[in-house]
Amino acid sequence: MGNHGKLRVITGNSNQELAQEVCNHLGIELDDTKVNHFMDGEINLNIVESTRGADVFIIQPTSNPVNDNLMELLIIIDALKRASAGRINAVIPYYGYARQDRKTKAREPITAKLVADLLTVAGADRVVTMDLHAGQIQGYFNIPVDHLSALEKLAKYFQSIKENAEGDFVVVSPDLGGVTRTRKFANYLGLPIAIIEKLRPRPNENEVMNIIGDIEGKNVIMVDDIIDTGGTITKAAEALVKRGAKKVYGAATHGVLSGPAVERIENSVIEEFVITNTIKLGEEKKSSKIKVVSVADLIAEAISRIHEDESISVIFDR
Repeated sequence: MGNHGKLRVITGNSNQELAQEVCNHLGIELDDTKVNHFMDGEINLNIVESTRGADVFIIQPTSNPVNDNLMELLIIIDALKRASAGRINAVIPYYGYARQDRKTKAREPITAKLVADLLTVAGADRVVTMDLHAGQIQGYFNIPVDHLSALEKLAKYFQSIKENAEGDFVVVSPDLGGVTRTRKFANYLGLPIAIIEKLRPRPNENEVMNIIGDIEGKNVIMVDDIIDTGGTITKAAEALVKRGAKKVYGAATHGVLSGPAVERIENSVIEEFVITNTIKLGEEKKSSKIKVVSVADLIAEAISRIHEDESISVIFDR
């Protein structure tokens, strides 16, 4: 039994629906927290109830608008620190700026490290996140980081499709960097993998060069951590069909879905694209082809285990 004070869950404006669903799984009330803005855009925070000595978990994905949501998170952490919270846990299902994790050219920032420093300086005692774009971001923190994965959740969605569809399936990595992720996902379903080798001439533009593996006449599931503008995944789907794939499905943990992403998916050869609710899916981004799998129960289990000082490694292995 942990000894960190009463379990409390707080959220900002980023994904209140996910926070409420997590609380439903935990069997507790979501704390009454009001995050508003002054006329000049500054954030105004009011945490209604006392958090003195409490074990507080702030559920706040730093998705679009990333700067507002990140600033909300930092201000909530600071407020809790000044209110003498017992322990402050930042639950960031989607970690914004994760794609800026290293220098690839001169005078380029490593913003993922800067965000880690900001969270630590603000007063976070622990970070819980999910499917980081780059696993080494965990090492940017000098506080504990619990890195969850939604791959098993996504794989379970495809289990019934796999059982009811005609033909064999293969899981495809859209690039060489995602092979480990693809292999783990494929293992849940007992499937082989293939890899798309591509050249990226300019940002957000991809040219498929080669497909490593057998996809001809098979149903394909492409797996990634993030779908942003949808350009990469829809072009890859077209290339797979041209190379003989039967049906193409897609899956990603984080549905960023910027700009023309939804339209591209709608007009693509992709049968279904499955994401999780780490990022709130607004009405304007809903589509008959986009399906959402909830990770609220996984986050709730992680929160419960952390609060009770129980092992969390069983969750990492999923």
